[in-house]
Amino acid sequence: MNVVLGLTMAAVLFRGGVLSSTMTAARTFAAPSVHTRGMHMSVKSSNPFSQAGRRAAVRSSVAPSPVQDSAGTIVDDGTVTLTRFMIEEAMKSKTPGQEDMVRLISSISVACKRIASMVQTAGISGSTGLAEGGGSVNVQGEEQKKLDVISNDVLKSALRPSGKLGVIASEEEDNPVVVDELYSGEYVATFDPLDGSSNIDAAISTGTIFGVFKAPEECLIGDSDNLSIAEQQCLEATLQPGTNLVAAGYCMYSSSTILVLTTGDGLNGFTLDPSIGEFILTHPNIQIPSRGKIYSMNEANYFDWDPKLQTYVDNLKKAEGQTGEKYSSRYIGSMVGDVHRTLLYGGIFAYPGDKKNVNGKLRLLYEAAPMSLIFEQAGGKSITGPGGRVLDLVPDKVHQRCPVFIGSPDDVDEVEKALA
Repeated sequence: MNVVLGLTMAAVLFRGGVLSSTMTAARTFAAPSVHTRGMHMSVKSSNPFSQAGRRAAVRSSVAPSPVQDSAGTIVDDGTVTLTRFMIEEAMKSKTPGQEDMVRLISSISVACKRIASMVQTAGISGSTGLAEGGGSVNVQGEEQKKLDVISNDVLKSALRPSGKLGVIASEEEDNPVVVDELYSGEYVATFDPLDGSSNIDAAISTGTIFGVFKAPEECLIGDSDNLSIAEQQCLEATLQPGTNLVAAGYCMYSSSTILVLTTGDGLNGFTLDPSIGEFILTHPNIQIPSRGKIYSMNEANYFDWDPKLQTYVDNLKKAEGQTGEKYSSRYIGSMVGDVHRTLLYGGIFAYPGDKKNVNGKLRLLYEAAPMSLIFEQAGGKSITGPGGRVLDLVPDKVHQRCPVFIGSPDDVDEVEKALA
């Protein structure tokens, strides 16, 4: 009897000890650490690309003490949402108008969330296929998908009440759209609502590309259908070089929804957390590798290319380029997807001119200029050809196209030399 009682008490004490230790460990593990932006530790890795866009973690050799719950205690778990990031950037910035940018980017992020939801459920909701059953063509002569039209309306609806835009120019619109005088602001937004929409039916990654310019101060556009000469000139405020962009970004709809953004002071990436409906900072201070091992081009056009470009690509395949190593070919057919991979892994993406499309197929205002600012902010380069920087190109029409070679600085330098 005494033996049984003794074993029983020992078992109780053992279980209690384990339970106590487990609870203590759980409290210790659950205690959030205070994250201060700007504090980063150097993390070595054998993979030169493994740290691209990764958020550094502040670690300590001493286990954090449990957080005591008490009235008035503010606990920072280190999560940086897009809104928090923009507010903190505005507080630090000495550039006028950064507070306005918070509201504008917030409106864009809401539109991206809505488009992401529609893309994910397109097959279920019947949103795949051509708009109006086929026959609906945009100003570029391209057949519109249902989601092209819907995404365009979503972006306009989200941006209009922001109160910060005077003019909106979209790839899907024949002409720039004047924002109602009640909501009119001092910025001009250009965007491709759904890049890569031809891939929608196959559930391949797509995206939204946007750029923001500052409108001339003298631009005051009324709500009349008959615009004066001065008001028509204000619409031409969209015809600005990429060097005038004050913000640019893209939102990629894939296995996750990622918003990559710059306001002219570095490049950062945010991933949508569907559980809370917020974009979370996951790729701070993105820097593209100086060189990669991937080229991304539509090689179906190979025989229409400049012979110099053909030789450059052949050399990459045969390991006869500057690095002496073979490159891999990756091409999705969605600029956002191809560019996002290039940004993180390095290499080069190109849509050159050819015999059929002398100026290529990418639109300067909606695609080439915003992406070029993004890459330059990450330490990359973007050119139209030898000696031609994309951001310096001044458009003479809203839907102007231009050739683009964009990517790691060393790779872009190599193709520029090859084409000279």
